[in-house]
Amino acid sequence: MLVFLVVVGVGAFSAARAPGQALQERLSETEDKLAEAEQKEGVLTTDISAASERISTLQVEVADLRNKEAVAAAELAAKQKELDDARARLVELRARLQQAVEVLENRLIAIYKSSEPDLLTVVLESDGFDDVLERTEYVERLEDQDSSIVGRVRELRNEMQETVQTVRTARDEIARREAELERTRTGLEARTAELASARAEQRETLGAIRIHKEELEGDLSEISKQIEKQLAEIGDGTLPAGPIRGGSSGFIWPIDGPLTSGFGSRWGRMHEGIDVSAPSGTPIRAAKSGEIVLAAYSGGYGNYTCISHGGGLSTCYAHQTSFARTSGSISQGSILGYVGSTGNSTGPHLHFEVRINGSAVDPLGYL
Repeated sequence: MLVFLVVVGVGAFSAARAPGQALQERLSETEDKLAEAEQKEGVLTTDISAASERISTLQVEVADLRNKEAVAAAELAAKQKELDDARARLVELRARLQQAVEVLENRLIAIYKSSEPDLLTVVLESDGFDDVLERTEYVERLEDQDSSIVGRVRELRNEMQETVQTVRTARDEIARREAELERTRTGLEARTAELASARAEQRETLGAIRIHKEELEGDLSEISKQIEKQLAEIGDGTLPAGPIRGGSSGFIWPIDGPLTSGFGSRWGRMHEGIDVSAPSGTPIRAAKSGEIVLAAYSGGYGNYTCISHGGGLSTCYAHQTSFARTSGSISQGSILGYVGSTGNSTGPHLHFEVRINGSAVDPLGYL
């Protein structure tokens, strides 16, 4: 990932090569770990967001279910009153039925003891026509009374059976609805608790990953400083990063060198940055703290790094001979790469850009 090139004398280069390779390996390994941590962070953030949305949905469902339980409770209270009324009616009917049965039994006993004659016997034993009419009417009244008693007993019996069936149906319906509501509510609450527990574990893991990520970013910064220090200690022939040259708007110059080409139209097309001349291998500093969002070979730009500073503001560095950093946070003044002539370039220099929401603006307004 990182090619550590320093143009020095043969003896000095040989002396620094082994430490340089070790730093390259550490830097590459740390960047890989940081990229892996960022990937895990993204996955966990997505999972936590999805779990939160699902929990919110379940909580709405639980609230809706509790509203339904309240409605059902009112309905069940009405059913319970109906059941209580039916039971009271049943007690009353049983008493009335018992009374009717006793009346019927007494009537049957009375008929048996009195040996009441049938209609034919009454007619034959009558003294004249008027007597026949009176006796016939009397017998008919007795028969009507007996039929009424029997009919009433039958009606009370049927009403009691219907009432018993109503009581049983209401009782079964109440039990079924109560069990169904309980199962549904318990299931939803259990699922909500499971999701909340999983989300808590994911948040704990995410917190640990973010701490690890901060540690890795600190390691990257430290390795970058070691590389810079090693460059300073190599001796004659090294290419120092040069003094930090202040700018405006909180920026510094990425390298200290003469401006060879400005921002604007050049050779019939737009030159979207400025060119600053420096020898190949000169360390390039981050003009402002931010997050490396691109570090790759990009056509005419050659080795190209872009840093996001937030708020739509970014800086880009082209034609590098090699990268010193390819990902993660980077602090102002830290080395991100080395001047070169990769891509479409007529010689070693740094092409530096400032962009607002992706559109290039004149960097001299910030330097």
